[in-house]
Amino acid sequence: MANHKSALKRIRRNEAVRLRNRYQHKTTRNAIKKLRMEKDKKKAEALLPSVVGMIDKLAKRNIIHSNKASNLKSKLTKQVATL
Repeated sequence: MANHKSALKRIRRNEAVRLRNRYQHKTTRNAIKKLRMEKDKKKAEALLPSVVGMIDKLAKRNIIHSNKASNLKSKLTKQVATL
């Protein structure tokens, strides 16, 4: 176990950040699923910018890799375009 006060603080901070990252990642995954299940083109087009923004935010904070973000955005955009 950590012996220094700063190490104990860091452990607490890491746990808080981990929980926040998990929440944001799960929320984004649910939004992606919702977008993929959408059959109405207008609703999908309205939903796409917010989902892309969520994906960009995850990539910026290194929760997901930037290439994965690009692949997700590309596939989602392609799917919405074909509706």
